Amino acid sequence: MNSPNAPMVRIRGLRKVAGQAVLLDGIDLDVARGEVLCVIGPSGSGKSTLLRCLHQLETFQRGVIEIDGELMGRRLSEGRLHELPEREIRRQRAQVAMVFQSFNLFPHMTAQQNVAFAPTQLGKDSQAAIAALARELLARVGLAGREDAYPAELSGGQQQRVAIARALAMQPKVMLFDEPTSALDPELVGEVLEVMRELARNGLTMIVVTHEIEFALSVAHRVAFLEGGRILEHGAAGEVLTRSAHVRTQAFLRRFNTGVGSQGTAKPSRL
Repeated sequence: MNSPNAPMVRIRGLRKVAGQAVLLDGIDLDVARGEVLCVIGPSGSGKSTLLRCLHQLETFQRGVIEIDGELMGRRLSEGRLHELPEREIRRQRAQVAMVFQSFNLFPHMTAQQNVAFAPTQLGKDSQAAIAALARELLARVGLAGREDAYPAELSGGQQQRVAIARALAMQPKVMLFDEPTSALDPELVGEVLEVMRELARNGLTMIVVTHEIEFALSVAHRVAFLEGGRILEHGAAGEVLTRSAHVRTQAFLRRFNTGVGSQGTAKPSRL
């Protein structure tokens, strides 16, 4: 475990290439313990790739990622980095939970069974304790009484809240959200964002790729704007979203906002 004052997430020189395409080009980023970082940017800018590298779903060619002081996916030996075996990667991956755009629930399992599945497979506790935890987490995301419902019996917003509870069941150090409301009907977006606000209020370290600018302004401590696999602007949420210093960030926000002034001041809205 890292020092309490050290970053929970530390990224240095992260570079990811696929064929001739450079997906991430020298990402340097720190996320403090208990901080919410929102990542914004145009489609194809590298936002989802960044999260997938953090969750070790994607390999990368250069750079390092540390979570709570632990080097992820690799070990340093005699001055060289070596890939970890899959068993160690699975252990590390359990510390970083990810909520995707699609809900990815098991259709043949109830909400409670979906939440309990991974901790049960990993033998984290007794079945009774895991079942109790699953019920507690479902209540936490506003689904008390729906423990025995199957995904087909739940709305999209409810399914995404089950997915959040499932991620929380791993008791992660960091939660990653990849545009968690993009697949929802507009009237269901608010219920998922409110769960995320509550997680932020409780001090969970979160990295959120989002197009919900009002959410980012109200919840995020900091915002990073990505384009072409690079961080073009990074700073306090209010500064980046309403008083952006970078002309490209201003142009991006202006496409989806009204009232953008000459200083880049904008009235935020949903992208």
